[in-house]
Amino acid sequence: MGEFSGKTAFITGAAHGQGRATALLLAKQGADITAFDVAKKLGYPRYEFGTGAELESLKGEIEALGRRAVIASGDVREDAAVRKAVEETMAAFGKIDILFNNAGICAYASVDSMTDDEWNAMIDINLKGPFNVTRRVVPYMIRAKSGVIVNNSSTMGLRGGNRLSHYTASKWGLTGLTKAWAIELAPHNIRVVSIHPTGVNTPMNDGLAAMEGTTPIEIAERSAGNLLPVPWIEPEDVANLVAYVASDKARYATGSQFVLDAGLLCV
Repeated sequence: MGEFSGKTAFITGAAHGQGRATALLLAKQGADITAFDVAKKLGYPRYEFGTGAELESLKGEIEALGRRAVIASGDVREDAAVRKAVEETMAAFGKIDILFNNAGICAYASVDSMTDDEWNAMIDINLKGPFNVTRRVVPYMIRAKSGVIVNNSSTMGLRGGNRLSHYTASKWGLTGLTKAWAIELAPHNIRVVSIHPTGVNTPMNDGLAAMEGTTPIEIAERSAGNLLPVPWIEPEDVANLVAYVASDKARYATGSQFVLDAGLLCV
């Protein structure tokens, strides 16, 4: 029996990167999975996002592990899409034990050149998105008197970032939501934590590099500055942390920030 046998996890931004790695790890450990992703290119940032084909292949991989999977395409900014995915999850599995608010974007912009659209997109996806999903999932967790919510913040949710003021604001906001929700939901036996990875080796790096006219390794070294001799960590490293904080091994952790920074925050 796996660590999450009989559990159900709802994961946003699941088509590739950190979300996909987490979905596969939790499935290997026994969980049924709802994989939610926008699955299309957005106007901002101008790089490739997850695809419907990636969602379909993820579903096949989860089912090959002997677990059930629901895939749903939608934007975390759109309440109707979130409601539909949550309702489909409840119809298929009857509960949601774990919510991983992972969907997010990143892009560089100086404060004096940032547009309203760029600011709004960053805040709406990275901060309003987790709010949208959480408020639709929480009633079912309250009914079950159990649940774990993991918010994927960033090291930039604990420090500042050059030419990343909109991103930094969104991630600090998510850290604050984590603490507020932990207080509010503790009486219902629902835990809420945030994780704070340094740069992660995902397709986003390629997109940011293309937008900046540089290479992924230069983007990683510019934004990270890790003490350990690595430019980034892997999606599987993030998945391992999510699995830990969502498990009973961390049953008394709530309102906490879990850092996976390769030493970045030491300086």
